[in-house]
Amino acid sequence: MELRQVEYFLAVVEHEGIGGAAGALGVAQPTVSQALRALERELGVQLFHRIGRGMVLSSAGRTMVGPARQIVRDVGVVEDLLAASEGELTGRLEILTFPAIASGAIVELIAEFRRRYPRVAVRFGELRDETQAAAVLEDGHCEFVVAHLPIAGEGLEVVVLGEQEFVLLYPPGTSLPDGPIALQDLPTSPMVFVPRGQSVADEIEEQIRVGGVRPPLAVLSEHREERLPMVLAGIGGTIVERSAAESVADRAVMRSVEPRIARPFAIAYDPAALSPVGHAFVELLSEQPSGP
Repeated sequence: MELRQVEYFLAVVEHEGIGGAAGALGVAQPTVSQALRALERELGVQLFHRIGRGMVLSSAGRTMVGPARQIVRDVGVVEDLLAASEGELTGRLEILTFPAIASGAIVELIAEFRRRYPRVAVRFGELRDETQAAAVLEDGHCEFVVAHLPIAGEGLEVVVLGEQEFVLLYPPGTSLPDGPIALQDLPTSPMVFVPRGQSVADEIEEQIRVGGVRPPLAVLSEHREERLPMVLAGIGGTIVERSAAESVADRAVMRSVEPRIARPFAIAYDPAALSPVGHAFVELLSEQPSGP
């Protein structure tokens, strides 16, 4: 197994296909395809299901992602050691972030880190399920993960980055009283929700049910990012992070929830599994007001 094959495999995973991977790597698509097939032959497993022009990870492929990232990080450690004599840090910083908090504090940290260490590349990926925050660290998918608290995992260090408030957002023209709205007084407008188990919105939905209000369900969307377009299209209201709601506040009706609902979010890592790049990032974290 060659490092190049592992890098091509990860590029296909990250860019969701051979075309995107080839473009990012600066090579021809057949080069990526041939490398993947050679890797599959050598391992004796199928890493992807090829559906039309699409690529979907097989169960073996999903198992391979974590170890593959660890291989690349280990090679990066060697490169870091070789570059140490030059006094400049190199390598790759890998962070997975829940989409709703992939802005603000974490972006500012990455920007400062890049200013200090311009030769370090950053992979800023998506964490779709916050309940898997600890698992992606344990499986080696990344060195750092950003999610809402709690982030439970043995031996993990957790640094709070901020707090996120959740608000109600309704289609344009929805008639609502001014000021915050109590959950038990929600209008009977249809709602757009995400499946349970994927976000802090589960807790809010539970409070709505406890309050005795059951607004009709318009759409159960597995694509969190589609909630705002659905609200703007008039399909229904939703519960969403304030930062997201404010981005469309001029085209929708936004109201705070009473009592206020907010939840802190944090960055977590395993101090026993950090690369030199990871240690440098932790040093930056320690300079924050709520550092480790």
